[in-house]
Amino acid sequence: MPHVSLPRIGTAEAWRDAARGFLSAAVPPAQITWGDSTTEPGLFETPAPLVAPGRVTVPRSFVSMANTVVWHSDPSRFARLYAFLWRLKDAPHLMTDRGDAQLAKLRSMEKNVRRCQHKMKAFVRFREIGAPGDNRRSFAAWFEPTHHTIEPTAQFFVRRFADMDWRILTPDVSVFFENGALRFLEDHPKPDLPEDASETLWVTYFRNIFNPARLKVQAMQSEMPKKYWKNMPEAAAIPDLIASAPERARQMALAAPTLPPTRISAIQAQQAAHESVWDGPPGSLPKAIAGCTRCPLHKTATQAVPGEGPLDARLMIVGEQPGDQEDLIGRPFVGPAGQLFDSIAADAGLDRGKVFITNAVKHFKFTPRGRKRIHQRPNQGEVAHCKWWLDAELREVAPDLVVAMGATAAAALTGSGKAISARRGRIETGEAGIPVLITWHPSYLLRLRDDTQRMAATQELACDLRMALEYKGKALAAR
Repeated sequence: MPHVSLPRIGTAEAWRDAARGFLSAAVPPAQITWGDSTTEPGLFETPAPLVAPGRVTVPRSFVSMANTVVWHSDPSRFARLYAFLWRLKDAPHLMTDRGDAQLAKLRSMEKNVRRCQHKMKAFVRFREIGAPGDNRRSFAAWFEPTHHTIEPTAQFFVRRFADMDWRILTPDVSVFFENGALRFLEDHPKPDLPEDASETLWVTYFRNIFNPARLKVQAMQSEMPKKYWKNMPEAAAIPDLIASAPERARQMALAAPTLPPTRISAIQAQQAAHESVWDGPPGSLPKAIAGCTRCPLHKTATQAVPGEGPLDARLMIVGEQPGDQEDLIGRPFVGPAGQLFDSIAADAGLDRGKVFITNAVKHFKFTPRGRKRIHQRPNQGEVAHCKWWLDAELREVAPDLVVAMGATAAAALTGSGKAISARRGRIETGEAGIPVLITWHPSYLLRLRDDTQRMAATQELACDLRMALEYKGKALAAR
């Protein structure tokens, strides 16, 4: 079988010419084998005859990919490229087919080569080898790349170090840049490079920019693999830097400034604004709530709806927010949900006139739909703004127990509005230190379409209200 042996220098151009010739001569991939000067041909392989390159048109993206993949260390890279090129001549769309396994493999190899080039640019360390009287300074470096990346990366160093002579020696192909001329040489032995006077300065700089507070060993070794450490002078300091990082981070924390940054002060001021610190004169709270502009809800609502009831009530009922009727009338729980609550409360033996009843949010939130105003659940920010008033009502009434009806009320009183079905009928400790009994909101009962479910939920709400009355009675008896 014909075997193509490509040179190690100028590999990309040699593969391109050979592939173009075989493709023009319609030689299938299965009828040729590929290798380079380091691989021995098989027993039944013979040198392939030279075929004059013909005109072949392929997508530009393939040319770019092939010029990178040919530098991979995998011996199958040439055959893989030609096999894909053979398919590509009849199906140019393959370059955009992300599900093609051959293309995926080549893309992976391309990525590996580019990563190796990046490491070479980052981890090559030159040492000066020229004499003091030379016209041009001369440097040398020993590097061991994973792939054959010395040739495709050489132009990067030419652009960066054009005013000096340098050489990068590797176990494979080495590159020399002397007097502005670039040349490559195979199998150059590893040199005994001298110590560089600037290495001590470089290691000192590296130790000083090392931030122990941001140390992540795995991430560092992923970016700077250990295989490169032996040729990097600063790598000798890394073990000590890792070992001393916790103590250095602690010392940095102790030496940190004690005054908070400006942005922290702004955040603290914002948090303080959300705290319930209203302390107006007795009886002025409803008027203060009526003038609330703490959130945008006041712009669309008719009016704020404060709580109502005796200020010495031992039981407080908290709902979500005013509904359409409450917004127009200015009183809590007078709409359909409020009427249902009154009915259930009466059955449970609870006298509405002896409890303080209010909402977690004082303004009606809705979406206009024709002539109707459709209720919208308040968001966390709106509940947090209105907590200012709810806390003021709690402080003014100081009940023995609060009944939180629905998720919004539970969230405002306990900090959590999750899983009301699992928390219903339980007494939790509120953020203000007052016990909070969780139960259904009457509007939830109105939304239930199944009669059996609605009846069961109604009985549960009545049971919870009776539990609240029993708790209040025990609290009074304990005084």
